[in-house]
Amino acid sequence: MIPWLTPGEPYFPDTHHALDDPNGLLAAGGELTAEWLKTAYPLGIFPWFSEDDPILWWSPSPRCVLYPARFHESKSLKKRLRKTDLTVKIDTQFEEVIRQCAAPRGEDGTWISDQIIAAYTDLHHQGVAHSVEVYQDDKLVGGLYGLAIGQLFFGESMFSRVTDASKLATKILCAELEKANYAVIDCQIYNSHLASLGAVEIERSEFERLLTHCKKTPSHNPWAKRNWYPNVESSNA
Repeated sequence: MIPWLTPGEPYFPDTHHALDDPNGLLAAGGELTAEWLKTAYPLGIFPWFSEDDPILWWSPSPRCVLYPARFHESKSLKKRLRKTDLTVKIDTQFEEVIRQCAAPRGEDGTWISDQIIAAYTDLHHQGVAHSVEVYQDDKLVGGLYGLAIGQLFFGESMFSRVTDASKLATKILCAELEKANYAVIDCQIYNSHLASLGAVEIERSEFERLLTHCKKTPSHNPWAKRNWYPNVESSNA
């Protein structure tokens, strides 16, 4: 059994109570609002549920993370970027990025409901949630979004409409976070695509130590609105 959280002031049980099966399920209920999310993420807790389910809160172990300095740039991505018409921006179309991430993928549908979109867009307006966008001929063709809290970036989802667009978004994200002394990107749950980018798994206890020690403000703000042209030095938009 897991506890049912009542709406109101956000609160969560200790993460060591999370179930082993399904891995990391901690609690249900509560509210999907900016305040609940800002309480959950610094504890290593995130929401993940289908549209017809109650709100489910998770803290899995092991945890999938990507250290910004360890981003793996594949040979295919290097080749693609030698001559490319893709450009990258930050925080120019956050809501459109999350809506593109919400588009159904095959038979799996989507877990990014209108409720999720509203809550994370609210966090974006508060300067907590951010997006990295990839454009081709001024058309949005890829990107990712997540939350920046202290020296951690909590990645939520990514999408790609052309080859390597989400990989390029991740490459730029890692480069900028490394410059700003971010400690880690939380990828939540392991998959082969994340592993191909350099993500690894660590135990929940190690991840929570990172949460504890990385609360201070980064050395500079990597979220200024800028363009990146992959084959030249980044410049102000």
